[in-house]
Amino acid sequence: MKAPLSTFLLGLSLVFSICSTAQNTSNILSYPADKLENHTILFNAVNATELGALLQKSGPFTIFAPSDAAFEKFSNNKIMELINAEDKSALKSLLTYHIVAGQLTASRMLRAIGRGNGTARFTTVQGKKLTAHLDGYDIVLTDPVGNSARITTADLNLENKGVVHEIDSVILPAQM
Repeated sequence: MKAPLSTFLLGLSLVFSICSTAQNTSNILSYPADKLENHTILFNAVNATELGALLQKSGPFTIFAPSDAAFEKFSNNKIMELINAEDKSALKSLLTYHIVAGQLTASRMLRAIGRGNGTARFTTVQGKKLTAHLDGYDIVLTDPVGNSARITTADLNLENKGVVHEIDSVILPAQM
């Protein structure tokens, strides 16, 4: 079953509050809870910036969603500093770098990589470029700083035709 992007983003902290206290969450927001439980840090960050409210007005969007393990690899302390900071502009910049306007499925990315002779560039909603290439059978995203993130779970579809891809690392619009 699919959930609208706005419901997905705005209800994330509720999902994780319930997930931490109850085991049976398979139908919360009509989105599979097992697909959400590895993204607590991302969802707390989205809620801290109120980005969900902005995204609900338009779409579809493609979200490259770092897992909790990806944020911990990046720096759990740094992300918590960004979430707790009074000025949320750096956190918002980081999050919007993980979002591309439109429905960018894995097959569309693969076609773009093929047409681009092994690489494809996508513009994030922040306005910066993100480069994709193949490493074996995996789609790998590279940011301008040189960090790479592998798509570990692709094509989690949302009702509004948006799509989520889980990635194993945090990608950056600039050095943080």
